[in-house]
Amino acid sequence: MRVLVTGSAGFIGFHLVKHLLERGDEVVGIDNINDYYDVNLKYARLAETGIAKSSIVYGQAVKSEKYPKYQFFKMDLTDAEALNELFKQNQFDSVCNLAAQAGVRYSLINPQAYIESNINGFINLLECARHHKIKHLLYASSSSVYGLNSQMPFSVNHNVDHPVSLYAASKKSNELMAHAYSHLFKLPTTALRFFTVYGPWGRPDMALFLFTKAILEGKPIEIFNNGEMKRDFTYIDDIIDGVVRVIDNPAKENELWDSTNPDPASSCSPYRVFNIGRGEPVKLMDFVTEIENSTGQVATKKFMPMQDGDVEKTWADVSNLTNSLNYHPKVSVKEGIKNFVDWYKEFYHYNEVEAVLRQHNMLPTENVVIPLAG
Repeated sequence: MRVLVTGSAGFIGFHLVKHLLERGDEVVGIDNINDYYDVNLKYARLAETGIAKSSIVYGQAVKSEKYPKYQFFKMDLTDAEALNELFKQNQFDSVCNLAAQAGVRYSLINPQAYIESNINGFINLLECARHHKIKHLLYASSSSVYGLNSQMPFSVNHNVDHPVSLYAASKKSNELMAHAYSHLFKLPTTALRFFTVYGPWGRPDMALFLFTKAILEGKPIEIFNNGEMKRDFTYIDDIIDGVVRVIDNPAKENELWDSTNPDPASSCSPYRVFNIGRGEPVKLMDFVTEIENSTGQVATKKFMPMQDGDVEKTWADVSNLTNSLNYHPKVSVKEGIKNFVDWYKEFYHYNEVEAVLRQHNMLPTENVVIPLAG
């Protein structure tokens, strides 16, 4: 297939691009490389797929030096003209939209960014998909859409009309917009509600990254809601497995859909919603313990109250995805955290000797050379 992946310099987008290329698909990636978090990490991800930072010019194709079937464009979804031209020049079979302004807490600070990227950008993508006859549009939604719903586990058959952050509201808006296009133009669309994705190359604003960095640097970690939190932590490989299964199976009309008792997860139009999670909530304190085990260091913990826009617990019901597409997550939290910590130490050249000396206030002078671990 020929697949467009938006947000291809992001965490999930990067892993999806690699997976699709390694199985033989043609891939075009786009990303605006914004500075919501460290752009050096984004450029490093691109470099892993053969895209050199020095070659990137806005709106111009960069061919991968590693994968012959991959090219990258620096582009913003809000640039309707450039986006339309990209669709015109390429006959995409599927589009996977992973580009978005992420982050629940940041939406309290800069709400306009979520309207620009998640709403205005998404309507541009829908218009391109409509006019260029895309066979399947997938897009990232979020477990955040469940909001005030406390019925566990979260099911795609539940009502999700009570978001507690603008980020969540923007993701729910995407689902509503997609359904309208599926209904009006028979555009197959699938929403992917991701549950707390983690793993190597992960985002620096997420708990695992923040905790690992602080623990290795001997700094305290902030634990919200006094540690009384549970998350359905889902390893990146399981996420990608779910996404690819959905790419390969475009949304279809539900012939049994009943308008007098409407199922939120499907429609008489080619529209679907899936949860992609592990299906096993993990206590935050157990998660921290696994990080301590993998780093070999005990965290200094600073307990904090619940933050606005946050929820106490997430738990994905993945039965729809399992029954429809045989999705079965495999990676344990213990294994996943170890993989991340190993990656973090290698990527940031973590120095074991220096860390021990720092803990004991015994850092050497400038003339003493300490070799990097590994």
